[in-house]
Amino acid sequence: MNFEDFQNIKQILSEPKNIVIVPHRNPDGDAYGSSLALYHYLLKLDHKVTVVSPNDCPEFLKWMPGEDQIVIYESDTKNATAILQEAEIIFTLDFNALHRVGDRMYQALEKLDPMYVMIDHHQQPEDFAKFTYSDSSVCSTCQMLYQFIDKLDDLKKIDSDIATCLYAGILTDTGSFRFPATTSETHRIVANLLDKGANNSEIYNKIHNVSSYNRLQLLGQALQNMKVVEEYKTAYISLSQSELNKNNFKKGDTEGFVNYALSLKNVIFAAIFIEDKKQGIIKISLRSSGDFSVNEFSRNHFNGGGHINAAGGRSEESLDNTIAKFLDILPLYKSELQ
Repeated sequence: MNFEDFQNIKQILSEPKNIVIVPHRNPDGDAYGSSLALYHYLLKLDHKVTVVSPNDCPEFLKWMPGEDQIVIYESDTKNATAILQEAEIIFTLDFNALHRVGDRMYQALEKLDPMYVMIDHHQQPEDFAKFTYSDSSVCSTCQMLYQFIDKLDDLKKIDSDIATCLYAGILTDTGSFRFPATTSETHRIVANLLDKGANNSEIYNKIHNVSSYNRLQLLGQALQNMKVVEEYKTAYISLSQSELNKNNFKKGDTEGFVNYALSLKNVIFAAIFIEDKKQGIIKISLRSSGDFSVNEFSRNHFNGGGHINAAGGRSEESLDNTIAKFLDILPLYKSELQ
């Protein structure tokens, strides 16, 4: 996006509009953080604003300011569809292809013709938006949204609620500021968010210190299931539907599990395979360290994508067959995994 684009958006937003904000399906901290921060910001500009999420978020994000105002498409389809149909502008946050909202909501969006504005940090964005603000070098969409507001010359409107939402998204998408995309600019922005009222220790505790007994039991099962493929410096975890059920699985319980595999000495590539009988798929999360691109790996083999060191994918084969396919593919990347 160039200077003229930002000036055009500023002009468009200078008069009240009917606006909808959409995060991706299975929203994480960055998706909800950016969506809710934008929600609070646009309300300050006197717009009619609704966040319509494809499905619900994990329990550890339920505390976020404004979360209780989000309309869930999956459980409130009729109302959500009506809201989408009335939208003059739809902001899509933290995803770069419309199908990332899931099949049902995607079909509804295909019938509409609003002005789309994309704000996202994933690689290879699709060309569906009138305005696309995309930068895969940035650690999070929340950081991009801060920069977006800055380019509109409106940082003065960031209050404690907006700062809290932005901080939460940056915190989660940087792995608590551990990942390589965390830059000095990230820390400068975070410092400003603290000055604006974000409570760093409180946000961290609400996100990370909420494990249930069942989640810890499930983590134990995941660690028991972990396998290491030393030749390819790879480790992977699998969880079957029966193992999830046994431990009373709730959305978000497996968040971060794949990082345990990546933390092993000499491992540079990690994966977790989670069976989802309801959707008839195997959900896949991939992580890497160094230059090995899990984004390319997922795009090439598992219908997904993401970032160089963090990506997701899916398989419609069985859990066993998906893992077998994964193991069969590894030799193709032997030189990259040394």
